[in-house]
Amino acid sequence: MAFTKKHKNVMIAQYEQWTQKSQAVFFVTYQKMTMKEIDALRTKVRETGSEIHVVKNTLLTKVYQSAGIKEPKGLEGTTLAAFAYADPPSLAKVLKETFKKSEIFEIKGGYLGNTSLTKAQVDALAELPPLPVLRATLLGTILAPASKLVRTIAEPARGLAGVVKAYSEKATAAG
Repeated sequence: MAFTKKHKNVMIAQYEQWTQKSQAVFFVTYQKMTMKEIDALRTKVRETGSEIHVVKNTLLTKVYQSAGIKEPKGLEGTTLAAFAYADPPSLAKVLKETFKKSEIFEIKGGYLGNTSLTKAQVDALAELPPLPVLRATLLGTILAPASKLVRTIAEPARGLAGVVKAYSEKATAAG
């Protein structure tokens, strides 16, 4: 189906909006997928706060070229573009899990910001723990020295309180 120049400009504007809002974009081939499979994938992707769309390679290439990427990788053949607005590892994980179950389609690559990602790098990104787990780990690492310092400072006072309590119990037992 041929698109008019006006319609192509509207599509390019939409692609630009999606890429500017997203932290990462992953490209997926969907050559043998049915609409039912694509809709099921879209539902899973939406749960991560992301979107996935069928895109025209030439128009998305123009968007990346206007952003300073001369030859975007992964934009050949049929392409679904998954846009990660909040948590790229969780989107990569959904895509990887979906593709494990089905050999119909595969991850071609993508971009994390303006950095090109290969299929192996997207798989590695999918292996990262979810964002809340990463935050909790980081917070625990930051708080560990502070809590140890507080325990060290409080220990002499705790020891003195124990001595005073033992002395008072000894005095009440003797009297």
